[in-house]
Amino acid sequence: MTDGLARVKSIVIPSQQRHDGAMKPISLRPSRAAFALTLIALGAAACAPLNTYYKPGASVAQVNRATTACEVQALRDVPISTQVRREPPRYVPERRHCNADNKCRVTGGFYVPGELVTFDPNENLRNRVEGQCMADQGFAPVSIPACPNNIARAAPPRATTTLPALNSNSCVIRNKNGSFQIVTRG
Repeated sequence: MTDGLARVKSIVIPSQQRHDGAMKPISLRPSRAAFALTLIALGAAACAPLNTYYKPGASVAQVNRATTACEVQALRDVPISTQVRREPPRYVPERRHCNADNKCRVTGGFYVPGELVTFDPNENLRNRVEGQCMADQGFAPVSIPACPNNIARAAPPRATTTLPALNSNSCVIRNKNGSFQIVTRG
């Protein structure tokens, strides 16, 4: 902001002040690269462990309801406090470049401005409050590894509705519709 009668300069570059009026068509068909990245992301998600709150005998619906209630309570008790900080600038010193004839030139040093970083200092406390809320309801955080491909292919497709007891042979199969199936091998 400026004080006084000074005129504020335009931040629009003169060549960008006009629009030629021509509309350019866009393609709604995804590119091959986007399709490949989507497949890779889906494949990585299928191999990732299932991190959830767990209580043997509870239904998946109960876990989802309790998790939502505890997330809302934690957000109410420890609200988001987005803060912005600028990292310090960095100086890149001058460099000397020489060719085969031993002719050298020096490029001057310059500063790289610090990046803007946003963060929420309350995030860790909010996660602890959510975890305490779930623990008060008898749920514990677990990480269930993904099942090997041979087990995932051999198991009949189902969705877990009631959480079974876990042991070291338990693993999870993620279904395409977002549900999951917990399997105990052996």
